[in-house]
Amino acid sequence: MVLGAGGVGKSSITVQFVQGVYVESYDPTIEDSYRKQIEIDGRACDLEILDTAGVAQFTAMRELYIKSGKGFLLVYSVTDENSLQELLALREQVLRIKDSESVPMVLIGNKCDLDDDRVISIDDGMNVSQQWGLVPFYETSAMYKTNVDEAFIDVVRQVMRKEAQVSAEKKQQKELQKQQAAESSNAHLSKANGNGQLENGSLPQNQRRSQSDKSTSEPKSKCCVIV
Repeated sequence: MVLGAGGVGKSSITVQFVQGVYVESYDPTIEDSYRKQIEIDGRACDLEILDTAGVAQFTAMRELYIKSGKGFLLVYSVTDENSLQELLALREQVLRIKDSESVPMVLIGNKCDLDDDRVISIDDGMNVSQQWGLVPFYETSAMYKTNVDEAFIDVVRQVMRKEAQVSAEKKQQKELQKQQAAESSNAHLSKANGNGQLENGSLPQNQRRSQSDKSTSEPKSKCCVIV
């Protein structure tokens, strides 16, 4: 999911990644969805990329998309200081909605080719990355495709690692539950055997007396003692 203020180039880097085309004209996005098949680390991935609106009136829609999103590219423009400030609130919104401090995410400073218009330095972006817990940081150019593929692939790798971690934790939890169930069953069986017999294997005196009484009044027969 690609998030950021309006005009930072979210659509341009998305189209460049998916189609290999640079879109120069700016047309405010409401919502665009793209699909791309790519192989990453020997694994075939079918990506669905949502390019979101940057304007304030579509924030309600954005919350719905964040709930279902797995990885997030937070984009600002190096020519617009306010766009970086807006990302700070966007990140907090993502963490709140996902209810987690560990969300697959990359920070992108777009339009790095516009050196004459730059107002945000590389160090500024790196400082934000450190404040966010060393979130991967890339400066990109949609025009020249600089670091565009790298940024998308990075967040996909994070999603893959997180899914593998969740799968491993679920498997470990199931194994632990099986182990606890087996231990509980063995404990009950041991307790039952202990209640039915003495240490030397003989029956308690009251059960011996009960069986003796029965043997005098009834014919001898095989019996099963249920403990």
